[in-house]
Amino acid sequence: MRFLGVLVVMACAATGLLHGADTAIRCGKLLDVRSGELKSGLTVVSHDGTIRDVMSSSPAGIAVIDFSAYTCLPGLIDVHDHLTSDPTDSGYSSLGVSIPRQTVKGVKNARITLLAGFTTVRNVGADGFSDVALRDGINAGDVIGPRLLVSGPALGITGGHCDNNLLAPEFHYTAPSVADGPWAARTKVREVIKFGADLIKICASGGVLSKGDSPGAPQYSLEEMQAIVTEAHKLGRKVAAHAHGTQSIKDAIRAGVDSIEHSSLIDDEGIALAKQHHTYLVFDTYNHEFIMQHGIEVGMLPESIEKESHVGPMQYENFQHAYKLGAPMAFGTDGGVYPHGENARQFALMTKLGMKPIDAIRAATMNAAELLGWADRVGALEPGHFADLIAVDGDPLSNVSTLEHVRAVVKNGELVK
Repeated sequence: MRFLGVLVVMACAATGLLHGADTAIRCGKLLDVRSGELKSGLTVVSHDGTIRDVMSSSPAGIAVIDFSAYTCLPGLIDVHDHLTSDPTDSGYSSLGVSIPRQTVKGVKNARITLLAGFTTVRNVGADGFSDVALRDGINAGDVIGPRLLVSGPALGITGGHCDNNLLAPEFHYTAPSVADGPWAARTKVREVIKFGADLIKICASGGVLSKGDSPGAPQYSLEEMQAIVTEAHKLGRKVAAHAHGTQSIKDAIRAGVDSIEHSSLIDDEGIALAKQHHTYLVFDTYNHEFIMQHGIEVGMLPESIEKESHVGPMQYENFQHAYKLGAPMAFGTDGGVYPHGENARQFALMTKLGMKPIDAIRAATMNAAELLGWADRVGALEPGHFADLIAVDGDPLSNVSTLEHVRAVVKNGELVK
C-alpha cells in the first residue's frame, strides 16, 4: 500500500494535479487536535490550497495523495525562530556575516524547516529586514519555505540584549533597532512596520547569548513597553517580548504584550498574570541541551555558556510549574541557536518535563495559531483552514518523538516532501 501511495503521488505530480487544483489526502489515522482523538479512515479534501471538507471517503475524479499508511496531523508551527542565522553565527563570528549573507542562509533554513514539518513559522528578530525579504520571496513562490510572520529587527535599549556589544568603544556602534524612551520606541515601532514587519519583537530583559548583560536584569521599562504595545496594537501588530527575568516578565505582561519569549525565571505572580491576561508563554527548552553540549564548538562566548548553565535548569523547573498551573503555552524553539530542522526534538523534552503529548502538540498547532492571530487558517485540519498537513509513522500521542521523523509534508494542498 505504501508503494502504491508513492505511485499515486508521482502520477499526480507528473500531471500537475497537485498544483492549484482539488486534492484528496487519504489518511490512515488523523489527529483531531481539538478533541485529542485519533480518527480512522478520513480524507482531507482541499480546493486551491484550502481545506474544503474532511470526509470518510475520497471524492471521485480528483487527485489523491495516499497517506493511508501514516498518521496525519496539521502542519506544525514554531512561534520563535531565527531562520536567517545559524549556530555558527555566535559570538564574534557574527560580526563577519553580512545582511545579504543572512538572507541567503534564510533561504536555506526556510526549506529545511518546512521539510521538517513546520509549515508556519514566526520569525522573531533578523537584521536588516532580511526576514521580510525571505517572507516575500516565499509568498511570491521564488523560494521554498513555511508561511512566515516576521518582526524585522528586534527593539532594545542601548547596550542591551538587542544591541551589539561586541565592538570596542572607538567603533561608536549602536544597533539600528535601539530605541531609548517611550517616544523613541514608538517611532521605532512605526519604522519597522513601515519596512514590512508583521509583529514587533522587543527585548525586555538581558539575555544569554549577548555580551555583558544578565538574563535576569530588566532592560525596557514598564513605561517604554506600554508605549511600544500601544503603538503596535494601534497599528494592528502583536508584540513578542524576550524576557528571561522575573520582573521583566511581569512588567511585559502588565504592558500588554502578546507573548513572553523564554520565560525562564517566571514566578507564581508572573504565571497568574499570564493566565489573567491570556499572555502566551514560550519556553525554548531544547536550547539548553544544545548550548551546553555544543556551545563552545560553534563559537558561543564563554560567558554565555556560563549564563545558560544557571538559567537553563531554572527554565525547566518553571516550565513544569507553569504547565501544572495551566498557563497558556505555545511552541517556540529559538531555531538558529541550534541547527534548523531539529525543531521537533523539543517535543520529547516537553513530555519528559511532564507535559502530555497532546498538549505539546496543541502548543505547536491550535495554541500557536491563536497566538499568531491565525486560528481561522492554521493549526487544525478543518474546513476553511489552509491545507497544511504532515504525515508520520505510528501514534504521536504514545510516542511524540515520531514528530522528529516526518514522512511527508503538504502545504497549500501541494506535496512538498
